[in-house]
Amino acid sequence: MRAVMMYGPGDVRIDDVDEPTLTRPTDAIIRVTDTCICGSDLWPYRGFNKITEPARMGHEYLGIVEQIGDAVTDLAVGDHVVGSFVASDNTCEICQAGYQSRCRHQVMMGGIGTQAEKALIPWADGTLVKIPAERTAAQNASLLAASDVLGTGWFAAVAAEAGPGKTVAVVGDGAVGVLGVLAAKELGADRIIAMSRHADRQALARRFGASDIVEERGADGVARIKEMTGGYGAHAVIEAVGTDEAMQQAIDSTRPGGHVGFVGVSHGVTLDGGKLFGATVHLHGGPAPVRRFLPRLIESIMSDQIDPGVVFDLTLPIERAAEGYRAMDERTATKVRLTFD
Repeated sequence: MRAVMMYGPGDVRIDDVDEPTLTRPTDAIIRVTDTCICGSDLWPYRGFNKITEPARMGHEYLGIVEQIGDAVTDLAVGDHVVGSFVASDNTCEICQAGYQSRCRHQVMMGGIGTQAEKALIPWADGTLVKIPAERTAAQNASLLAASDVLGTGWFAAVAAEAGPGKTVAVVGDGAVGVLGVLAAKELGADRIIAMSRHADRQALARRFGASDIVEERGADGVARIKEMTGGYGAHAVIEAVGTDEAMQQAIDSTRPGGHVGFVGVSHGVTLDGGKLFGATVHLHGGPAPVRRFLPRLIESIMSDQIDPGVVFDLTLPIERAAEGYRAMDERTATKVRLTFD
């Protein structure tokens, strides 16, 4: 079967690899119908995460169940499904508390690779959620977004305690950041400030509910947020980048007692303990427990209440995956969908 492989920085290829086989009774195998490239895939592409041997890529997916293990009880062959980028049993105490991304049996789907024609899904009953077989193209794209970037943006907004009466600032204008705007809007935030320098992403943020745009970064961006909030700072700030500058900007933009929801994959982030102590803010984040939110997100998508799938501004056949990686790296695309036609 065809699969996207990364051989090193900037070196993405399509290889023929063996099809997956069931290894545990709790597994399922799906035929992947939709997958995409994530901003986090760019870390190894840019050389920040070292690759010592060719690596399977991808962790976002829709699919159709082709095989199930003997212990799988909630799924049947032929079911259409979406799953999180973290496989989880959804029954342990951590999962039951709503943190399936830290399940005691977690398996990171990026280590399996879903930019491929088929994928093995560990803990299938806990990981996969059934979706309607009949859906529009727009709904299909939105369900694919729910597999990671929508669920991650949603968790960021929840972690930041976005809601009625709150001003929310969003640091990062990639797919997760703009979908954090959407989530904050759906959660009832009064004012949403998107921090972005790119006109196309500013327009997308406004489409999702941003009321204001701030183009400044770093200390200048913080000063602008403070100015817009009467000197206080935002009640809630979403950090969706993962760099030290972005984290510092998020913390400094938050008013005392406010909340930072951080979901950017951390690279080089350092926190000054004394400065953090003085900031008096809440920090909550990490790998998003997307599985917690999938039922609600699926319902909102299938009722056409939200349309997160518009973040996909480039669709390519899997054979052109390298082109998709390059487009996201060069910021000529926000999010790239890969097809198997």
